[in-house]
Amino acid sequence: MRALEYTRATSPEQAVATHARNEATAFLAGGTTLLDLVKIDIMQPDRVIDVHALALDQVETLSDGRTRIGAMVTNTGLANHPRIKSDYAVLSQALLSGATTQLRNKATTAGNVMQRVRCNYFRDGVSACNKRTPGSGCAAIGGHNRSVHAVLGTSDQCIATHPSDMCVAMAAIGASVQVQGPNGKRDIDFQDFHLLPGATPWKEHALQPDELITHVTLNAPLPGGKSAYLKLRDRASYQFALASSAVILVMDGQVIREARIALGGVGTKPWRALEAERALRGAAATPENFAKAAAIALQGAKPYAHNAYKIPLGQQAIVRNLTTLGTGAIA
Repeated sequence: MRALEYTRATSPEQAVATHARNEATAFLAGGTTLLDLVKIDIMQPDRVIDVHALALDQVETLSDGRTRIGAMVTNTGLANHPRIKSDYAVLSQALLSGATTQLRNKATTAGNVMQRVRCNYFRDGVSACNKRTPGSGCAAIGGHNRSVHAVLGTSDQCIATHPSDMCVAMAAIGASVQVQGPNGKRDIDFQDFHLLPGATPWKEHALQPDELITHVTLNAPLPGGKSAYLKLRDRASYQFALASSAVILVMDGQVIREARIALGGVGTKPWRALEAERALRGAAATPENFAKAAAIALQGAKPYAHNAYKIPLGQQAIVRNLTTLGTGAIA
């Protein structure tokens, strides 16, 4: 592991100012992704700024019903917070489905939002990877692309899936990311935060180089809403999703009054299925309508040599969640 200069921040302003003085600097929170990538020489900062001690570890209910989460709230703390468990069950379930207890105890909200891809070609340090070395190519497109490669939002530059469970739930809920930089504070809509690879896969998010995430604010819960997260994977523990769905439903008898759907494991970013949501609003909670919405959600999916199964699997993740929430049946 390379030698690093270490600095501990005392305030968000000081952290940002220190970062601005050296481009080869990274913010260090829980370290569950950053330190892994430094050890294998994929990320190569000269300096890390430890933001762990900043007073950004609270979950607050705002006057308009939204919930503000400090950047340093751990995944364990967030998953078990009474407000999250009662009003955002989908988020608590998503967090508890990820990683291990030890990792969730260290991993932070902001770090999870910034989590980088698990593509083996990105992480091996030698294969062609436009995300790691712009212009080098994408070995995954013609290589083994079964598990951590996408069918939605891909390009001829990159097909790696976004790995976060938490972010899928936040995409369904709706949220904004508060950041602080040299020019002050700003909010980024959660749907705009993670970028599609397009022609620039090395640009993974909408942060400017010197900006620090301070909070994530969730939209107010939908009145009468029920929610759930379903994760389909090769094994039941410490595994990334092959396909997952975060679903929120508001029912009026047997009619769906409101719906939110997001997908994980199949997209290059946390994937909000807006057209599928529109198809469900005002529709009866029937197997036929669930299947129709699931098909709409995966329209335009592009399979590769080893991951075509993700299209029906992603549809099944949606149908099973809708069935559980919409009819009370066992998924």
